[in-house]
Amino acid sequence: MIADLNSNWKKVLKDELQKPYFVALNTVLEEEYQTHTCYPPAELIFSAFNSCDFADLKVVIIGQDPYHGEGEANGLCFSVNDCVKIPPSLRNIYKEIHSDLEAVFIPESGNLKHWAQQGVLLLNASLTVQKDSANSHKHLKWNLFTDAVIKTISEQKEGVVFLLWGAFAHKKGAKINRNKHLVLESGHPSPMSANQGKWFGNKHFSQTNAFLLSKNKSEINWF
Repeated sequence: MIADLNSNWKKVLKDELQKPYFVALNTVLEEEYQTHTCYPPAELIFSAFNSCDFADLKVVIIGQDPYHGEGEANGLCFSVNDCVKIPPSLRNIYKEIHSDLEAVFIPESGNLKHWAQQGVLLLNASLTVQKDSANSHKHLKWNLFTDAVIKTISEQKEGVVFLLWGAFAHKKGAKINRNKHLVLESGHPSPMSANQGKWFGNKHFSQTNAFLLSKNKSEINWF
């Protein structure tokens, strides 16, 4: 396998990993990474899972596909490596955190691994992309795998917060059991959506923490 899942996720997704489409996906990925420059680096393809154990999962944020510029993607949606300029969407996420939680927040890094380590699954619908070509791996059936991940979480976990930002994420999360989980929806944090009044003021971060506390779970430190 071009990259590997940690043991808990592998156990939970065992049946999915054995399906023909996923076996074929792995073969195609090996060829893609050999013949093209692809992101994130092969060893970080499943970083979202390996940074956030299934047992500790409390929040799911759904993105579309990794950043496709050199050195940016680290396998976590909306996240970039340290020392990379903070992308516009993430900058707007930070602005909303600053406003929502009424705290001075001046981030120096766009690396969100500290969120993942607290139980936030930063899940892109497609886990890989070719350099300088957005959505270039959309055809590789990553959507089947990530749909199965969302379905598994919805069925096997209780009281998870799903943050769905933008029409794409809304559609991706359509089958989440909203009787078991909290689903918060808003516009996308991209400048176009945010400047149209669809992002700022959603207060998703305070709502998430309030819900987690109501379920006797520790809140997320978003800073």
